[in-house]
Amino acid sequence: MSILELRSITKSYGDFFASKDISFDVKKGEFVTLLGPSGCGKTTLLKMIGGFQTPTEGDILINEKVVTKVPPEKRDTAMCFQSYALFPHLSVSHNICFGMVQQKIDKREQAQRLADILEQVGLMEHKDKLPGQLSGGQQQRVALARAMVTRPDIILFDEPLSNLDAKMREGVRFEIKELQRKHNLTSIYVTHDQAEALAMSDRIVVLNRGQIEQIGSPEDIYYRPNSRFVADFIGAANIHTAFVEETEMVGSYTISCNMGELDVQSETAPRGQQVYICWRPEDAELCNEGEPNSFAVTVDSTAFQGNNLDVFGWVGAMQDQKVRLQLSGRVTARSGDVLHVKIPAHCIRFLEEVDV
Repeated sequence: MSILELRSITKSYGDFFASKDISFDVKKGEFVTLLGPSGCGKTTLLKMIGGFQTPTEGDILINEKVVTKVPPEKRDTAMCFQSYALFPHLSVSHNICFGMVQQKIDKREQAQRLADILEQVGLMEHKDKLPGQLSGGQQQRVALARAMVTRPDIILFDEPLSNLDAKMREGVRFEIKELQRKHNLTSIYVTHDQAEALAMSDRIVVLNRGQIEQIGSPEDIYYRPNSRFVADFIGAANIHTAFVEETEMVGSYTISCNMGELDVQSETAPRGQQVYICWRPEDAELCNEGEPNSFAVTVDSTAFQGNNLDVFGWVGAMQDQKVRLQLSGRVTARSGDVLHVKIPAHCIRFLEEVDV
């Protein structure tokens, strides 16, 4: 059974659509991320789920009950804000208990839940401190504890880690995921950070200009993007136009593009004869000249990444398209070098048809 269901949600401001015909559902205990660039409508959608904004059209259901016009305080949801929204004059304990006080939960129950959550988020020794005496990561855990302690049906996260530095952000996101799994919390998480979405989510809803581009598991979104936007937005991708020359058998194709003639093995058939294809930088393998599915790359620049070397270069007879390679191991390359690389046939993905 779905704990949350969105049915054709639209939010418009005159001729501008912040959300347009959004529909999906979320199961109990699922971690779903709303991912997309700034201005794509993900925070607006989160606010409508939380009751802070009302859709222009469509319905929102929580536990099969329509809550489209129900105010935030009467929905069984909790918001974990980007700014933490902690009360600076209240201690950690009083901040965490604030929601339970509003719900008029029995004081003994409050004390038990407080002790449990302080232990779980590692804040027991900080329970009497004010927020200003805590680090950013500790403040984030207070905000998370405050949301969790009321035991809502759904926790809503509005880019909660954006104010943390990179190392702290990585640590806190795993803490959030661990707590979410341990307590089987249903979570809707907003971010524009692709790595964060891939690491934390059960499913990702990719948004663009107020509409859904694709919904799927992190593996689906990364390895089987259905559009140029998704392929380019999620991780790094090399995207080319290609002409489908022939189909040898179901799932096996020959294409021609600016890299030459290549074989493609795909469960998804191309949508037309002239299409876009993509491959990931890490799919490239160094090889000898003339090997199947190989082509030459003229190195423009490189970036050392420890175990990997990022190579930016040019392909094609006119050297008119830049590609990115991610080569593992102790590989060296300099500007002007010509590298021969191959892409396994199963690593090339068909995207949408070229609009001609």
